[in-house]
Amino acid sequence: MLGQIDHDVTTIAPAAQPVVAVLGPQSRVAGLPQHLPSGWLMRMLPGLDDVRFGELVVLSGATTDGVRTARSVLAPATRIIALIDDWAPPELVSGALDAGADVCVRGGHPGILAGHLVACRRRQLAERWAALEI
Repeated sequence: MLGQIDHDVTTIAPAAQPVVAVLGPQSRVAGLPQHLPSGWLMRMLPGLDDVRFGELVVLSGATTDGVRTARSVLAPATRIIALIDDWAPPELVSGALDAGADVCVRGGHPGILAGHLVACRRRQLAERWAALEI
């Protein structure tokens, strides 16, 4: 016999079509759309207030303070990806991670960033299913 699940999964479910929300310099992510899976969208945002629930947030040119602010403002389940320069000091990598970034990616080939975004999306979906009570 089938029963109804009384859970509001819309509050924890990411968007059906993955969206990458980018804050910061566009030049760092200019080649990213060609490396994202089919059906993914990328949109440039002027600020954190424009982030929608379930989006993967890329902080282009991330700083430790920027990551800390994003983590304090955005929903706890929001995936934050800190994108930094290739030559950034190791302290920036550890600072971004300590401040709440889910991953810190050094600049470079956009395919590497796309791979991290796909992995973040998989974790997002896994958490959705793990949160369902049966």
